[in-house]
Amino acid sequence: MKTEKVFFKNRKEFNLAAFIYHPLDQPPRFYALFAHCFTCSKNLKAVQNICNTLSQMGVAVMSFDFTGLGNSDGEFENTDLSSNISDLIDAANFLATAYEAPSLLIGHSFGGAAAIYAAQSLPDIKALATIGSPSDVEHISHLFEDHLDTIEKKGTSRVNIGGRGFAINQSFIQDLRQKDLRACLSQLRKPILILHSPQDSIVAINHAAKLYEKAFHPKSFISLDGADHLLSDTTDSEYVGEMVSAWVKKYIPAKVQPNDTKGHEVKVRLAGNGYTSEVKTRYHHLLADEPEEVGGDNLGPTPYDLLMAALGTCTAMTLQMYAQRKKWRLEEINVYLDHDKVHRKDSDNVDDKKAKVSRFTRSLEITGDVDETQRKRLLEIANKCPVHRTLEEDIIIDTRFKDHPN
Repeated sequence: MKTEKVFFKNRKEFNLAAFIYHPLDQPPRFYALFAHCFTCSKNLKAVQNICNTLSQMGVAVMSFDFTGLGNSDGEFENTDLSSNISDLIDAANFLATAYEAPSLLIGHSFGGAAAIYAAQSLPDIKALATIGSPSDVEHISHLFEDHLDTIEKKGTSRVNIGGRGFAINQSFIQDLRQKDLRACLSQLRKPILILHSPQDSIVAINHAAKLYEKAFHPKSFISLDGADHLLSDTTDSEYVGEMVSAWVKKYIPAKVQPNDTKGHEVKVRLAGNGYTSEVKTRYHHLLADEPEEVGGDNLGPTPYDLLMAALGTCTAMTLQMYAQRKKWRLEEINVYLDHDKVHRKDSDNVDDKKAKVSRFTRSLEITGDVDETQRKRLLEIANKCPVHRTLEEDIIIDTRFKDHPN
């Protein structure tokens, strides 16, 4: 992934830290802004997964640390919901000045509440998505309800949230009590997607129902069944990114731009410390990776998976073309592939690993109105598919640096 680290100043002159997740070598469909959950940061794995997934789907996303959290300046004890809202507005203004005004606001938990308020002041925001967000901002006080009396009497108290200590002062509580989130939402006239887990033990599912009730159409709800509040399971956070990307197409049309592979048929890019590689063809975009057991993130097929996929898809397409030409009725073609290293049958040195060759085992499963003679012919045709022929040819791979083509 291409992730850019940036800093911007908020209205109080604090430097706030942010990541911008850029799509692979292409202008973005649009820009989005992500607001993290209470006392979290942009480094939360779920935030990274959602932003990564959106960037893979062509959306540029900026996530940032609110004042006093993560790598941002300031003291958390001097912040409140109002300061979070102003930080979001300042972040949107920074994006508008340095890149492009964000069209989508995404908020997780308490960040969702801040996003609803901020959306009122950001005319360029065309759509809003909330994840596990409360319908009543005072709900956040249940995290430190044992300290409320102390906060009322002494003005501040240090509370433990998620294993970390934070100072909460009286102005924070008073600010919450002055905010009517549902009244704000009832005045918002922007498409909203509400994502929430029925198993959320931090913010119960009834909060999603209350948000949905107050929101105006167009409004949508997606149940994150089985997910916890922090979307700890990678599949849950990636699912959120996929769903947001698909839903928002209705409200923020993509700019029509052809893929640019700079005159080449395929481009592969690997950035960062992992093995996740972005693959871009002239019309499509996909990922390749390695399994977690060898240090990868398992976000896509392995290089050999892709190689076998090339052989398998070419086989299936070739059989389909041949059958259509012959007017044979095939209902379905399945190609199963495996790869291993074996010695040639005529090898004289079975102990030499270098004497081994690659073997692709290809098994066909064809259903349809075909007899045994036709099946035998289809087997012959499978061995004539273009990728099969290419793999059996003598192949030349010419490698050079792109800035020195000669």
